[in-house]
Amino acid sequence: MTDRTASSADAAGAPASERTVLLRGGEVHSPADPFATAMVVERGHIAWVGSEGAADAFAQGVDEVVDLGGALVTPAFTDAHVHTTSAGLALTGLDLTGAASLADALGLVRAYAGRRPADRVLLGHGWDASRWPERRAPRRAELDEAAGGRPLYLSRIDVHSAVVTTALLDLVPAVSVRGDEPLTRDDHHAVRRAALAAVTPAQRAEAQRAALDRAASLGIGSVHECGGPDISSAEDFADLLNLARERPGPRVFGYWADRDLEQAKALGAIGAAGDLFVDGALGSHTACLHAPYADAGHTGTGYLDAGEVAEHVAACTEAGLQAGFHAIGDAALTAVVEGMRAAAERVGLARVRAARHRVEHAEMMTPETIAAFADLGLTASVQPAFDAAWGGEDGMYADRLGAERARTLNPFAALLKAGVPLAFGSDAPVTPFDPWGTVRAAAFHRTPEHRISVRAAFTAHTRGGWRALGRDGAGVLVPGAPADYALWETAELVVQAPDDRVARWSTDPRSGTPGLPDLTPGGDLPVCLATVVGGREVFVRPQG
Repeated sequence: MTDRTASSADAAGAPASERTVLLRGGEVHSPADPFATAMVVERGHIAWVGSEGAADAFAQGVDEVVDLGGALVTPAFTDAHVHTTSAGLALTGLDLTGAASLADALGLVRAYAGRRPADRVLLGHGWDASRWPERRAPRRAELDEAAGGRPLYLSRIDVHSAVVTTALLDLVPAVSVRGDEPLTRDDHHAVRRAALAAVTPAQRAEAQRAALDRAASLGIGSVHECGGPDISSAEDFADLLNLARERPGPRVFGYWADRDLEQAKALGAIGAAGDLFVDGALGSHTACLHAPYADAGHTGTGYLDAGEVAEHVAACTEAGLQAGFHAIGDAALTAVVEGMRAAAERVGLARVRAARHRVEHAEMMTPETIAAFADLGLTASVQPAFDAAWGGEDGMYADRLGAERARTLNPFAALLKAGVPLAFGSDAPVTPFDPWGTVRAAAFHRTPEHRISVRAAFTAHTRGGWRALGRDGAGVLVPGAPADYALWETAELVVQAPDDRVARWSTDPRSGTPGLPDLTPGGDLPVCLATVVGGREVFVRPQG
């Protein structure tokens, strides 16, 4: 479709294509013209959007004319929370997310070990005992047998706990636990570091390329990498940003989860943010709660208190960096807002708001914490696929919290009503890259009062990710915006009726609102035909 000779893509923005391209004969999703069928791209930016008749004036002055054949053109998606290398390792290695039982998972381990005789450490991800009929994690003896006595690391679906073999434990003397319970907290961090240290530079590069290529194939034009010393490594983070500069693909914006601001700056991070853990995850019983878990006699794990949050936020604000935290449980979110308020008292509320600090996941929100997010100007970087996977009356959240507390989770409508900016992501590999599935999960939340419109969800997954970076003019197809867009094969477009935010739909053109695909559950999602970043193609769907 366009020139594919580009050889580099900057981590903070791909270099612009010098070609001028007219796209016509499609449906262009643009607030500049709700009936647009054509678009001109020049020097990596949107130059014009408008009607088919007006496009004739441009046809002779461009380098290329592309017949869209009725395809939908939208801004490329932004995935606001990604662990790129881990996502790629799941794509290229042992992925247990589809295991239907404990026996199935052990069989997959056994087969994988047979295929990878040269690996120093076997790596796998995605087991979830809450979905298995056995309702328990693999025991160490079972893993030792399946792996043939070799070192093996298997992270749970939420990546906040893991099961390992005896041979891996023998490589990490600091871990004293020898029982069958999954490893959490410092023990988990220690075995994860040992496991990831065994990944060769070639394996890491292969995984990173695989993840970015998968993202591009799904219409994702940029990702927010959430790295950190307890998640990956400085080398992994730097290698990923270098890779993004060296090859066409999605833009990569890096967040480094460390309170060492000089390290974050040296690595080229946008913020000392992302998965800077205030707590863990609900599935691993490590999210920090005010009241005990329904299925465990404790309240989880807190890693940072309000004073530590305040110190980090104040330091980041003074340094001109974004601060951000991973917080899921209600007690963890209380610590975040109390710390943020204390920082605002120290450096000024206006400065804290202007910094656009962010919170990842933000699941167990209360009316008080929602109001605080709005007051402090915090962005909620959230993952609607979590509700699709674990919400509902019979889901994992209800197991952990009881049905009443579980129904309060992920209150997207209340956050938007309060004026809290939303940025959608996948937390890949926790849930896979699936942008339209993410939009559908938000629009059809398992708890009806938390649903938002398809249009609002789409905005959170496109423009919302750019706004979270402080770049308000991107993520939308208007003149002057970066030419980051995707082409889609889709069914008839619909416009959500303004008098009923969720349930009713309208195709009345008098609404003046650009249409989006019908995402009713059970229907087919749009298919990506091409993804363009900075005016350069980074994915084209093969013909046939």
